[in-house]
This record gives sequence, C-alpha cells and structure tokens, in this order.
Amino acid sequence: MRKKFIIGLDGGTQSSKVVIFDLEGNIVCQGKKDLQPMHMPKPGVAEHPGDDLWDTIVAASRQAMERFSGDVKSILGIGLCTIRCCRACLKEDGRLASPVLSWMDLRLARPYEHEDPQVRYVTTTSGYITHRFTGQFKDTAANYEGMWPIDKDTWQWSEDPEILKAFNLPRKNLFKLEMPGSVLGYVTERASEQTGIPAGIPVVATANDKAVEALGAGLPPGKTALVSLGTYIGGMVYGEKNVKDAKTFFTNLASIPNHYLYESGGIRQGMWTVSWFRNLLGEDVLKEAQIHGISPEEVLNREAQKVAAGSDGLMTVPEWLAPPDKPFKKGIMIGFHGRHTRAHIHRSILEAIALTMKNHVDAMCAELNTELDRIIVSGGGSSGDLFMQIFSDVFGIPAVRNVVNGAAGLGSAICAAVAVGAYDQFSTAIEKMVRIRDLFGPIEENTAVYDKMNNGVYKHLTSFTDAILEKSYPIFQQ
Repeated sequence: MRKKFIIGLDGGTQSSKVVIFDLEGNIVCQGKKDLQPMHMPKPGVAEHPGDDLWDTIVAASRQAMERFSGDVKSILGIGLCTIRCCRACLKEDGRLASPVLSWMDLRLARPYEHEDPQVRYVTTTSGYITHRFTGQFKDTAANYEGMWPIDKDTWQWSEDPEILKAFNLPRKNLFKLEMPGSVLGYVTERASEQTGIPAGIPVVATANDKAVEALGAGLPPGKTALVSLGTYIGGMVYGEKNVKDAKTFFTNLASIPNHYLYESGGIRQGMWTVSWFRNLLGEDVLKEAQIHGISPEEVLNREAQKVAAGSDGLMTVPEWLAPPDKPFKKGIMIGFHGRHTRAHIHRSILEAIALTMKNHVDAMCAELNTELDRIIVSGGGSSGDLFMQIFSDVFGIPAVRNVVNGAAGLGSAICAAVAVGAYDQFSTAIEKMVRIRDLFGPIEENTAVYDKMNNGVYKHLTSFTDAILEKSYPIFQQ
C-alpha cells in the first residue's frame, strides 16, 4: 500500500512553517520562512508589511515540496493554522485592501471602523489564507477570538442585530463559518503554481493557533495543562462547556468541534523576550555557537545551567509588551549586583516565564477547582532541557515534552487527517500521531527555592512597580 502524507501549515507571528507528516505523525520534511519585521510606525500600530503572511507561506511551501521525495499524489490534504486575534481587510476579489493588523495592534481592542470603501470583507488571517489557497470566502469558526460577533455556543455568527451593530460588522462583510476538521475548498491551480502544493487537494479548517497547538500536543481532559511557548505564551486546560463568567481565564473554541479550551492569562512577546536578549549579545554568542556546533540559545542554556535556582536574586517581570488596558506596563529586571553575568540574566528570563505562567495557571485551576498532576510544554522553547527542568521545578510536577514540539503544525495535520477520512475521529488520530519524547521530574530543593521566591516576593512585585511605571509613562510615551 502506498504511504500517505498530510501537510500541516503553522503560520506564526515570527515565521511561517509548512511541515509534511506521515500518518504516524513523523515529520517527513519541512520548510520555514521568517516574517519581515513588524511595521510599527507609532505606539499602538503593528502591521504585517505588504503581503508578508502569504509570501512567507509560499516560500515555506516551496521549500517543503522541494525536499519531499515521495509521490505528490500521496498527499491527502493540508490543514491551515494561522495567528489568531488579527484582522485582514479584503477587497471584493479577496486581495488585501490594507496590511494585515497584528494581534499586537491596539486597534483590534476596539470594534471595526469602516473607513476604506475598498473593503468588502473583514476576516482573520486563516480566512485570508484560505481564500489564497482555494478562492473560497470561508473560514474556521474557531479562529474568531477577540472583537468578533461570534456566538460561542453555536459556533456561528450572532443573529442578534444589536451585537452585530456593536461590533460594526454586518453579516454581508463576514466569511461563511465552518467547523474544525471540515473541508474549506481545494488548492487552486494558481495557488499550486505559487506554492508547489498539488492542485485539487483538500484545504482543511483547523482553529486558532493555540487551540491547534493543544490538539497537536495531545492535551487530554483531566489534570493536565499545556503551556504554549510562542511569541504569546499561554496556558490551557481542556473544557467541556462555554464558561462565560470566569474571572481568571477565558473560554477558547477548540480544534475539535463543540469542545472548548480554558485559557489562563499569558505573556505577550514571551519567547520574543528570550530572542531579544540573545540578539543583544550580538556576535559573541553566534561565534561560540558556531565553534561548538550548537544554537546560540543552547550556548546560553549551558551557561545558565551552572547558575543556581533563583538566579542569585535577579528577578525579571516579562512584560515587554503592555496590554491594551494597561499601556504603562514595562519589563523589569530587579536585584542586580556585580556578580551577575549574562547567564544569570538568561536564566532569570526563563524563570520569569515559568513563574508568571504558574501564577496564571494556578489562578485558573483554583477557579475550576482542579489540581494539576502534569504539564505539557510545547513550542520551540521546549527544545532546551534547562527550560523544561525549570518548568517542572517551578510547577512542582512532571513536565512533558513531545516528539513533535511544533505542535501547531501537527495539530493542523491531525485536523486534515480526520477531514479526509485517514482517521475516523480525533481521538484516534491523536493516539496514532502524538508521542511523548521526554519527562522531567521536579528537583525538590529547586522547587522549595521557587516556592519561597514566588510566594514571598515574586508574585507581589508588580503591586509595587506598577505605580512607578504608571507615573513614568506620561514622561516617556512617544
């Protein structure tokens, strides 16, 4: 029997990745293209320049297809996963009327304002990319997080005229909604010419990027949480119903129809902060990485491994990007002394991410009356053993890393595999395609240090520093 393959697309904030999987979840080949720097001409504005989202998908797709040695007729379909909480405004023919607004753009915290007469459709990144691949004006229902008039009970557009009016989005300007795991259309000849992906194969709906990542990580019901290490870092547990009045989390539409994810508070520009510090160090780290044949991140990880838990009193607050409702927020490093090195700073950033996510996830689990016994950590940051150990030590429970830690691409492939009938249901596809690679158990003395540090000082830091930052904000705002 001829081997079959699935394409999983993972369009992120910093790069576009296209991965070809077999039906056992093994990566056959892949392509990746970094996005251009965000266009941020003034505070509150963040746009993807030109047609960068599509252009990078085209480049990544061509790389993947050029590296694919199998029979292209054995590719069953492609699952689309793109960034959530963005906005794409399209002309009548589906072309962009203006650059796509990033989730970091403060305009997305307000209802849509119809200022450009060219705009015929208002959609998400997944809606736009679906149109580029298929020519259809359809989108997954599960990527409408934020300022959209969607009914999360029905997974369809609200039928309440007052809600549509409040969001300023008439039904005629919105795409048709489909459920995750359904076929949105088929790759057109034009899209095939551009990407190298075979014309005529099904293009499958997934969900928002965090929900797709949860699917690809195999997040089960029960006492397991997922920490997703991306430009935005989030924490999630499985949910059965649409909880509308939660105080410490929000209900997210899952990649499995009529299922939900409960998502805690997160960290904006989370893993970007790690990259930011690495880039500040410049050529020195790059040269060391080349000498030892490892990544620049691993150079820093090896140095930070020698630093004791707690980074000798150096504490970081990872708020390099302020939330819309508290624009005065800033990143903080406190507790410096002359013995601190770049290794201490690097470890302190990793500890800050783990501690902040523990506090967010703990608050969510307390409200849900759930006690965790395991966390899954996914995303590129989970490749480092040091970070995985810090997560286990901070949470005080085992931390799991899967074979495929780029879980959004695998989640996309799982959706596609179900849609084309390679598997009869999502649970079967997860069982066949998701596998655990490593398990890190907590080191008791490190957990004790982090508990004392967090409960005694760290979780209270911003209650003191916010007042200072709020006073300084008018002075330095540009």
